[in-house]
Amino acid sequence: MKSLSLMAVLFFGMLFSNNSFAQSEQKDTIKVWGNCGSCKKKIEKASKSAGALTATWDAETHLLITTYNTAKTSNSKIQEAVAKVGYDTQDFTAADDTYDKLPGCCQYERKVTTGNENKKCCADSNCTKDEKGCNAKGCCKDKGCCKH
Repeated sequence: MKSLSLMAVLFFGMLFSNNSFAQSEQKDTIKVWGNCGSCKKKIEKASKSAGALTATWDAETHLLITTYNTAKTSNSKIQEAVAKVGYDTQDFTAADDTYDKLPGCCQYERKVTTGNENKKCCADSNCTKDEKGCNAKGCCKDKGCCKH
């Protein structure tokens, strides 16, 4: 009887602990520009390197579907990682020199920038507002918020 009670306690403990992990998992859909299978590999790899548990990018819709643990990463961190490898996202613009290094098949018609991306970056609490930090963040490419 004691072993049955112990097993029941363990079962419910595992049930509730798995539930708490599931609650910190987030699923997001992010617009990412790109063209081909090579883009797909780079975008998904960058997403996973930023902490995404799953990352699936569709070349036709330009949508990246990610799941991630909110305690370990965020939508912004994933988008920043994708921009750092040369692909513009809905909120981050890749640095021109990084984009220019993409193979020809991966170069896409870039979205028109209004400068709002840099304002959003500079308003970000993670923005270091120094030149080195701005170089690391593709969205601060005009260095408008950075101290020189």
